[in-house]
Amino acid sequence: MDILPQKQLSLADIYSDCQNIFETDQHRFLSLLDENLNLDILIPGSFYRHYYSPTGRPREFELHSMIRALLLQKIFSIPSDTLLLIFLKFSAEIRDFCGFKRIPDASRFTRFKQEFLLDLQSFFDHLVDVTEPICQAIDPQKAAMSIFDTSGIETYVTENNPKYFNRIMIQLKAFKKANKLPDSYDPHKAAYKMMPSHATANPAIKQLYINGHFCYVYKFGMITNGLGIVRDITFYNRDFLDAHADIVVEKKSDSPDEDKSLGDSKALLPVLTDFFNKHPLIKPDVFLGDAAFDTIAIYSGLFNDLHFNRAYIPLNRRSGLEEPDFTINSDGIPCCPNDPSLPMKPEGNTSHLHCGIPTFKFVCPKMKWIKCADGKYRRRHHCDHPCTSSLCGRMVYIYPEKNLRAYPGTIRGTNEWAQTYKTRGCVEQTINQFKDSFCIANRRTQNEQTLHADLLLSGIAQLLTVILADSIHQHQYIRSLKPLIA
Repeated sequence: MDILPQKQLSLADIYSDCQNIFETDQHRFLSLLDENLNLDILIPGSFYRHYYSPTGRPREFELHSMIRALLLQKIFSIPSDTLLLIFLKFSAEIRDFCGFKRIPDASRFTRFKQEFLLDLQSFFDHLVDVTEPICQAIDPQKAAMSIFDTSGIETYVTENNPKYFNRIMIQLKAFKKANKLPDSYDPHKAAYKMMPSHATANPAIKQLYINGHFCYVYKFGMITNGLGIVRDITFYNRDFLDAHADIVVEKKSDSPDEDKSLGDSKALLPVLTDFFNKHPLIKPDVFLGDAAFDTIAIYSGLFNDLHFNRAYIPLNRRSGLEEPDFTINSDGIPCCPNDPSLPMKPEGNTSHLHCGIPTFKFVCPKMKWIKCADGKYRRRHHCDHPCTSSLCGRMVYIYPEKNLRAYPGTIRGTNEWAQTYKTRGCVEQTINQFKDSFCIANRRTQNEQTLHADLLLSGIAQLLTVILADSIHQHQYIRSLKPLIA
């Protein structure tokens, strides 16, 4: 057996390799950012005025230097401000890119986030308007979608320690065993009711049930388009809740999933209304959401108040569909009167000849187009037990505006529905990207303003990614710049 020769790596060799990688890859990437992103133009003038006005003299650290450093932290997935300072200390290229003559301390970055939170919000909103034409040019169909979901940023509090919930569960299991309670007693549900609704350290940190586990978070809502590009971030802080008092939902059941769904459904319309007020030129016509939004009030708000044309929302199976005139299945499709297992065939969207009201047309499931003696093709059914004397078979016209929940501008259960609804995963992917790649999760802080600013900076980083990808004509990088770094 041949033995491979071994080479002893020295510290000098390792340093040389790392230096070569940085000079050939990351230095080129920084040059790409510098050449194609003009922050002086993209940063709103109000941000500049607010940043420099209190001093009366030039600041020690320029605004664009602070912004560049915080954006690099997101792009390079640097999880903490302390590690960012280490990068700045040992990398002359990064210091030169940021424009730092002296490295700020960690508290400087924290104060910047807290003092200029509203300016970061205006910067983010401005970039949303800047990137909208780019998204429309890349894919008009996906850019016309609005996809909404909620999540939370877990905070550094005692209640987020897994031992906290496990201790309650152990106590309740012992209580069940000692009192010989029946199997219907669920310690998990009992633990949910016993857990406080907010963290002891800060009442603004609320309990939430995310991805199968309890946690204490600052909750936020996010809107993306079908490309997965963030369009709006709403932080559910006190100011937002005061402006929309009807969103507040107290614990009402033993089901954390049901309580979360109720809270999400109450937040949707106010968030969308605020979004369209901030961006009047953005007019998406398709909404996608999960089953938490399957309520009559939401359909009415989406179509009548916000003027969406289609809504892709799965039915909440706890609430069935009803139609007094004919039998319908769980997707809202009319069925054969003699065999409810046979759904009728949709024959496209049409308009009523007399009143012009949009309708959906369904025809007999056993109908085919047959060439008749006169050479024309006509509908003819092939049913042994017809339910109508018409040769065409039964036809049903559905008026969506009479039941928007059953017919939200499209027909459920079709291939078109299934293919379109797959796009909803974009918002979940974007939220995961913000939490993992942009490192807003696992931040060792309880400060609301700091976490809110980190969330906005993540959105700003993604939107600047869109602008950069468009500038270099590489639209495959609109979601992430990591391939340009690696």
